[in-house]
Amino acid sequence: MAPDTPSEGEAEAEPEPEPAPPPRLHGALASESRGQTVVHPHRSEYLDLVRALKDEGFVMCVDLTGADYLVKSNRQLPDSVVAERFEVVVNLLSLAERRRVRVRVQLPEADPRLPSIYELHPGSEAMERETYDMFGIVFDGHPDLSRILMPDDWEGHPLRKDYGIGRIPVQFKHPSGAQ
Repeated sequence: MAPDTPSEGEAEAEPEPEPAPPPRLHGALASESRGQTVVHPHRSEYLDLVRALKDEGFVMCVDLTGADYLVKSNRQLPDSVVAERFEVVVNLLSLAERRRVRVRVQLPEADPRLPSIYELHPGSEAMERETYDMFGIVFDGHPDLSRILMPDDWEGHPLRKDYGIGRIPVQFKHPSGAQ
């Protein structure tokens, strides 16, 4: 009797089933979080994904912002998504279906840039400018990527985790009026 043939009365072991591939939406990795679909495209897939979602009925960009994970590299991401320092988060809304989808794109510290979605969602114009102003994330193709909150001559991006806090001296009057 050959060693790999089961003996009499022994059942042949079933092969382990292949694990199901991770869910995808328009080619990008997808997951669920708090009852909402979350899509994790590579930045090269970002614009095509947002276009496909708009065609699918996600016609409103409710929010677009950045995040700096300089000190929190252990955040929860699907296994095949490589965590980078910066992330752009976009929330899209389908009014007809009353559904939201969240798009999370990882951006490396050495090149924090992403295509602008202004042509698809004109309401994102100010949100992309704010993300640029606060985090230094560049949106290629944006019609006016300039500061929106900070003065034009401001150096740096205040919501980056490595941005110095600074100090502004505050002067108070003595309660009796005497100084």
